[in-house]
Amino acid sequence: MAATALAGLGNQACGQDSRNEFRLNYSLASCMYGYAELATVLPEVAKSGASSIDIWPMIHGNQREQINKMGEESFAALLDQHDVTLGCLTQYKLGPFGLGDELLFAKRFGCPLIVVGGSGPKHLKGDELKSAVGKFAQQMRPHLEQAAECNVTIAIENHGNNLIESPDSMKWLIELCDHPNLGIALAPYHLPQDPHAIAKLIRDIGPRLSVFYAWQHGMGSVEKLPKEQELLQMPGRGDLDFAPLVNALRQINFAGPTEVFMHPVPRGVPILETPEAVTAEVNRGRVYLNGCLNA
Repeated sequence: MAATALAGLGNQACGQDSRNEFRLNYSLASCMYGYAELATVLPEVAKSGASSIDIWPMIHGNQREQINKMGEESFAALLDQHDVTLGCLTQYKLGPFGLGDELLFAKRFGCPLIVVGGSGPKHLKGDELKSAVGKFAQQMRPHLEQAAECNVTIAIENHGNNLIESPDSMKWLIELCDHPNLGIALAPYHLPQDPHAIAKLIRDIGPRLSVFYAWQHGMGSVEKLPKEQELLQMPGRGDLDFAPLVNALRQINFAGPTEVFMHPVPRGVPILETPEAVTAEVNRGRVYLNGCLNA
């Protein structure tokens, strides 16, 4: 749906949403603000309609490193000051087998989710893919046991150029690993931009869906583009119709975090120049999604 069609949606969509039983639970990714200080980012959580923060490390953001520098007590005080919970830790660089200390950190903050990518050979299909996913599922078992002890779900994102990338790989992962502390972090950006196929995948994943990124491919996030083209990754700006996706989330009664999301080029910069502009753009995407929910 073109962004121009959304110009008057604002308050009307929010008003409709207030009468709807199903809600999307929004979380805010710290990397949307680049390397901004946590003291700057955390006040934006409530302003964006979210209640929790997803903390990213370098290179996308550096808020995880900021926590290490300031100390856990100071970070906890900042969370309390702004009435924000730590909803997720994104830790691709640690990988699915290197989360030991991060799981303990999550436990101390009552953080229920850590997002990582998969591990294994790439670009497989058919039986070879299923076999590799099965091996990965077995390798995850001891890490999932530690996650269970910490009350954390490890959510595997369908990241590009990764073992867990295609719809088949995600469906086989949850079929071959029934551990309740393993979930899927679904990024439509990395999938063919067919809204009905993505909606079906959401229904297939069902209760194992842990995180939903409201993020489309647009014109990509690899090469530097004019800002209006880069922003086509955001919901309501590019061509992907999120209505079937949101309806599928309703059908599975999805209660996990939804993140209005994109990647800037280069990584580590905010998606727009000021925190206020970033939050306004996140809110524009949220209003679009709420409009889809109530269409």
